[in-house]
Amino acid sequence: MSNTLTPFASTVMDWFQQNGRDLPWRATRDPYAVWLSEVILQQTRVEQGRPYWLRFMERWPRVELLAEAEEDEVMRMWQGLGYYSRARNLHEAARQVAAMGRFPDSYDALRRLKGVGDYTAAAVASIAFDEPVAVVDGNVYRVLSRYFGIDVPVNSAEGRRVFKALAQSHLPEKAASAYNQALMDFGALQCTPQSPACNECPLAPSCDALRTGRVDMLPVKEKRLKVKQRHLSYVYIRWQGKTAMRKRPSGDIWQGLWEPFLAEDDGGREQGYGLPAGAKLVKKGVKHVLTHRILLADFYLWEPESEPRLSEEYKWIAESQIDNYGVPRLVELLLQSISEAG
Repeated sequence: MSNTLTPFASTVMDWFQQNGRDLPWRATRDPYAVWLSEVILQQTRVEQGRPYWLRFMERWPRVELLAEAEEDEVMRMWQGLGYYSRARNLHEAARQVAAMGRFPDSYDALRRLKGVGDYTAAAVASIAFDEPVAVVDGNVYRVLSRYFGIDVPVNSAEGRRVFKALAQSHLPEKAASAYNQALMDFGALQCTPQSPACNECPLAPSCDALRTGRVDMLPVKEKRLKVKQRHLSYVYIRWQGKTAMRKRPSGDIWQGLWEPFLAEDDGGREQGYGLPAGAKLVKKGVKHVLTHRILLADFYLWEPESEPRLSEEYKWIAESQIDNYGVPRLVELLLQSISEAG
């Protein structure tokens, strides 16, 4: 941490004054609003996340109101953002804050909230409370790695330590919020992952990656886990204007979200029940990509003459009420296919 602006910090912050993004959560220092934006923007582009933030703030303008909400409504509001554990953690953390009676106002206290890691705690602490702690996200890793010429893998334990310390060493003690937001925006807009505008970059004269021809090589990442495939067969059961759905169990993808009858699942804890006789194929091999998994789903429609016997986990829902239930994106595609098929 620096008491004076280093040349690196000064250049990035000057750039930010002219080029920083106009984002709605930057118009407030409310820690709830800042925290909500950071949770939404994990694994989500700003333009996709912005309308979700606005809807959440309109529906639950205070953390106490979010804490009182039903989980199903929170999950439904989150629908389409993916990584649904973020929504469950958000809801649980809101309840923690409500129980405390106030929002935690330090990095260490914020870290104790459900789902709040180093980055989110640093962002909220610095932006809402001016605590001099540096944030390090993908954008920051990229800028630091290129400018200082560091090839330590950013997704390694050593990399996290190195880049955290480096970001902290240039953080101006009295301007943590501006520095952190400047560095994030610089990576998002100027020092982009592909085809960065190096010819127009204010850091170009002293950028190690540009000088050594390594802009496209940095930052370095360790190899990812092998992506596995998983096959699912869903059956939309239509009986007397109703359909059967269940809430996804814990310990698997999409916990707490709703899905139609799952006939077959070759990768989950359950093997399913098998396809019922008379089920008609609507779509085959619909692809949906998760972080370390590719889902391939077949969609069927079944219209039995009498009420089928299902396990107690399934609930009969009026077809007109399906929109009131939070579902994963893959199930959204199924429902669209059924609607198009009539």
